[in-house]
Amino acid sequence: MNILVCIKQVPETNKVAVDPDTGVLLRGGVASKMNPYDLYALETALRLRELHGGSITVISMGPPQAEQVIREAFAMGADEGVLLSDRRFGGADVLATSYTLSQGIRSAGAFDLILCGKQTTDGDTAQVGPEIGEWLGIPSVSNVRRVIESSPEGLTVEMDMPKAVEIVKLGFPCLLAVDKDIYQPRLPSYVRKKATSDRKIRILTLADMEDQEESHYGLSGSPTQVQRIFSPESEITQEIWRGSGPELCDRLYDKLTELKFV
Repeated sequence: MNILVCIKQVPETNKVAVDPDTGVLLRGGVASKMNPYDLYALETALRLRELHGGSITVISMGPPQAEQVIREAFAMGADEGVLLSDRRFGGADVLATSYTLSQGIRSAGAFDLILCGKQTTDGDTAQVGPEIGEWLGIPSVSNVRRVIESSPEGLTVEMDMPKAVEIVKLGFPCLLAVDKDIYQPRLPSYVRKKATSDRKIRILTLADMEDQEESHYGLSGSPTQVQRIFSPESEITQEIWRGSGPELCDRLYDKLTELKFV
């Protein structure tokens, strides 16, 4: 089974500055990590490989420092890594991001199964995975919380929908966007990290894409227009009350009434 896992480097903190003109996160100097949901996708790939054999390729889109998460994936057991890195890819919204990834996947090779995390912690749109499936013209399923059955021909999976649990059977090739806790991600291996420290990561730029029209990538290919970016205001006030139980109950009731909560 030839499996591809989409991974992303995200900030470790939510205190990240935003460019007020473009709406792009200013990631410079901010500590980063692998998107937590992508860890679940990678663990799913590793378990399927244990059952059926094959290889696992990880693909990421970002600046050169995004190689760090690919190295982490190597330490967990991934076989190959691809990084889509080109300044012309910068500032992409979900549409341009999914299109760039789909083009990168086409350039990287043919895959039976593509796995994505349900969403990223810096965007939280949960749209990129399904959109990749649409660009590639393959069936996709989101909110996958369990793989019920797997075979060399396809998968049967369980989807966690808002008001129901659905079971879907898919043939290969297909794409799954997995939810958290589908499996417990394993820790990176120090021994494997040392063994793969010089493993080559394939770098793809716009020149390697089948579609080399610049207007389809980055800010130019992003129909989403950011009107305003601002930090949320914090209006936390604290009061300390002292008194007997009945007195505090009466005071709390009066306060809730004043705030129109009751």
